[in-house]
Amino acid sequence: MRKKLGILILLVFTVHGTLLAQSKLLGKIDLPNSGAKAAQADFIKGVLYLHNFEYEDAARSFRNAQKIDPDFALAYWGEAKTHNHAIWMRQDRNAAIGVLKKLGASVSERQAKAKTQREKDYLMSLEILYGNTAESKGRSKNERDFLYLNKMKELHERYPEDHEITAFYGLSILGSAHEGRDFATYMRAGAELFDVWNANQEHPGAAHYLIHSFDDPTHAPLGLPMARAYSKIAPDAAHAQHMCSHIFLALGMWEDVISANIVARKVQTTRQVELKERTTVCGHYPWWLQYGYLQNGEFEQANAVLQTCSIRVDGTPNNTELFHYGIMRAHQIIDSENWKAVEKWTGDMDASRAGGVDYYFVNALAAIKTKQVEKAKENLALLKASNNMSERQVKIKQIEGLLLIEQGKTNEGLTLLKEALEYEFSLPIDFGPPTIVKPTSELLGEVYVQLGRLDEAKKAFKDQLVRTPNRRLSLAGLTKTSE
Repeated sequence: MRKKLGILILLVFTVHGTLLAQSKLLGKIDLPNSGAKAAQADFIKGVLYLHNFEYEDAARSFRNAQKIDPDFALAYWGEAKTHNHAIWMRQDRNAAIGVLKKLGASVSERQAKAKTQREKDYLMSLEILYGNTAESKGRSKNERDFLYLNKMKELHERYPEDHEITAFYGLSILGSAHEGRDFATYMRAGAELFDVWNANQEHPGAAHYLIHSFDDPTHAPLGLPMARAYSKIAPDAAHAQHMCSHIFLALGMWEDVISANIVARKVQTTRQVELKERTTVCGHYPWWLQYGYLQNGEFEQANAVLQTCSIRVDGTPNNTELFHYGIMRAHQIIDSENWKAVEKWTGDMDASRAGGVDYYFVNALAAIKTKQVEKAKENLALLKASNNMSERQVKIKQIEGLLLIEQGKTNEGLTLLKEALEYEFSLPIDFGPPTIVKPTSELLGEVYVQLGRLDEAKKAFKDQLVRTPNRRLSLAGLTKTSE
C-alpha cells in the first residue's frame, strides 16, 4: 500500500520562458503560457487534474488561477474544457460557453486577450468544439467532435513538440468513436499518444489515454506498462488509481482489479469528506471492486460492497446510484449463483428508472432457476417495460429462450438464445464488468451442459473467455466439460 502524502507539492520554475511543473501526486507536464507567475501553481494543477478526469477539482484550480490573474486566457480555456468529457461522450455546451464569456463576450474579444499565437490556437480549438465558429455553429455534438478533431490534428502538426496538444489530440480521436469501441480509431489514438509517453513517462494524460486505447482483451497487454505506472504517476487522483484496473480487468487479473479499486475508493472518499460532498458507495469504483471480488471467489467481500450500496438505495438515491445498485445486485446474484438472494436484495425499483433492466432481468432468471415459471413471466413483462437500451434486447431474448426450454421447447429456446448471442456479439466490445450481466455465450454453454452437448458447451465457454478472460463461471463451465 502506497503511503499517501498529506499535501500537494508543486515544483514550479521557469526556463527560457517555458513553465515546467511537476506534482509529486498528479504527474508531470511542460506547458508554456503567458499567465502571471503567481497563478501558475493553480493553473498547472488544473491541467493535471484535467488529464486525470478529475473535472471538478480541475475547474476549482482554474478558477483560482483566474482570481489571481483575471486576464489569464488559458485558465478560462482549462475551465471550459472541463465541460467536455470525450471518452464518456458527454458535453455541457452551455456551461462551457458561460466560462468562455467570462474571458470575453465574443470569439474576437477572447482571441484578443490571448497573448501568444499558440494560446489563440488553444482557445480557437474550443470555439470550434462548442459551436462558436462559422463552420461549427448549429452543428450537432457529433459533427463538432470531428471538426474539433481536425483542428487538434492541425495544431499537432503546427506544434509537434507540444505534448499537451498531442495528448489532447489523442483524446479527441478517442472521442470520435461515437458508435462504441472501434479498434482502428483506438489504435490511431494510441499511435499518437506513444510520442508523449516515450518522451515523458510521468505524463498523466499519456498514461491515462493509452490505457483507454488498449482496454480490451486483445490489446490490453500493450497497456500493461501504463497500468503499472499510472497509479504511481498520480496517486492523488482517484480516477488514476481506478484506471489501472481497466487493463487488469481486460486481462482477468482479479487481485490487481481489487487492489486498484480499494485505493481508488479510499482516495475518492478522502477527497469527498474533505469537500463535504456526498460519498460514493453506489458508483463506478464500488462496482468494479465488487466484480473483482466475485471473479476472485470472495463472495463475502463482494456482499459487503453491495450491502453498503443497498443502504444508500433505501434512502434517497439518485439515478446513478439506482443504476449501480441494479447492476451490482445482478452480478452478486448471478456470479455467486445464489438465486434466493433476490428476496434479500430488494428495492423500490420502478421498471422505467435506472437499474430497472438488471433488477427485473435477474429476478426473472432467478425464478427460472428455482422453477417458478409464472414469476419469471411476471418479471419478464416488467423487463420489457424497462428503459430501452441495446443490452435490454439481449436480456429479453435470454429470458424468453430459457422459458421455452423450461417448457420443453428446446429447439425454439436455443434459437432465441443464439439470436441473443448474435446480437450481443454485434455490439462493440466495451471496457469493464459486462453490462450484459449474464453473458450469452456463458449462458448457452451452461444450457448445452444440461443437455449433454459437451462439445458445443466447450466452444461456448471458450468463446466467452476470449471476450472476458478468466471469468470465473466460464472457466468453471469449461472445466466441467472436460471432466
